[in-house]
Amino acid sequence: MAGWLFVSTGLAYDVFGSPRPNEYFTEDRQDAPLITDRFNALEQVKKLSAQK
Repeated sequence: MAGWLFVSTGLAYDVFGSPRPNEYFTEDRQDAPLITDRFNALEQVKKLSAQK
């Protein structure tokens, strides 16, 4: 029961920092947000998350 509430309320997205289902694809970006450079991954994540 607690696990279902954790996921269904969206708290799991906030705790783990994963995007919600409606945030994977934006109007500008219709392809999957892939990280391609492992040494600058944090910069790529920040850039992809700023493109909302």
